[in-house]
Amino acid sequence: MSTNDSQPEEPMGSELPPQDRPEQDVPREAQPAQPARPAEPAETAETAASAADAAPDAAQAVAPAQTGRQRLAEGLWPPRVSRAQLIVALLLFVLGLGLAIQVRSNSDSSALRGARQEDLVRILDELDGRTKRLEDEKQQLEDQRKELESSSNQAEEARRQTIEKERQLGILAGTVAAQGPGITLKITDPKGQVQSDQLLDTLQELRAAGAEAIQVNGVRIVAGSFFSDEGGGIGIDGKKITQPYEFKVIGKAQDLEPALNIPGGVVQTLEKEQATVAVTRSAKIVVDALRAAKQPDYARSSSS
Repeated sequence: MSTNDSQPEEPMGSELPPQDRPEQDVPREAQPAQPARPAEPAETAETAASAADAAPDAAQAVAPAQTGRQRLAEGLWPPRVSRAQLIVALLLFVLGLGLAIQVRSNSDSSALRGARQEDLVRILDELDGRTKRLEDEKQQLEDQRKELESSSNQAEEARRQTIEKERQLGILAGTVAAQGPGITLKITDPKGQVQSDQLLDTLQELRAAGAEAIQVNGVRIVAGSFFSDEGGGIGIDGKKITQPYEFKVIGKAQDLEPALNIPGGVVQTLEKEQATVAVTRSAKIVVDALRAAKQPDYARSSSS
């Protein structure tokens, strides 16, 4: 018997119910619509991360590529140093400096410790010689300083003595004004009996008593001064003066006044001529009449 005969044939026109049909045979229009599922959280995070990673890649693709030197320069400048880093760097610098100094001193001392006896003796001799040379130089400088001070003092003293001598000679020569204690002698001669020789005797008596500067009626008396009779009057060095005759004398008043009042002296002689004599002591007498300095025609200093 054949197989075909053993299986019953299905009728041609018969169809299976819809629930019994295979799924692929059911038309799409007939399948019920299923609701859309919401996206998983994990899928959303992965999508965002992929987009973020893609953004720098896109920027790098747009920006030009940098070299290694440029990236190193950007990393080093501008420096980003904190205060703590600066303090640490300073401490390290100080520590390194101290170590370097210590190493150098240790090297020097170790070099001396390792030197031979002959080298040490030579070094000591050199130091002794250098010390002696420095001491000699110091002594020379001290001697030069003393000489300079002495010469400076001598020059200053000589200059001071020269100025003082010039002042003294100027007073005697009548080229500078003078002041000091002394007397004022006033002679009044109403009858005109006083002669030039009597005034000259008065001048000589004052000089002998220690007068240092004398002025008579505005005329300075010097070593070469002379008195003369000038037609009814008296002249000094050719300049006529009128009475009363006033002598301004600088000197020691205790010696000048007694010299004029001695018996038979100047005062008594003038009073015999019916003249009036008045002597007044003063703590300050000013002799300000000056004589022009004259250059001698023939006399010269013996030192020239």
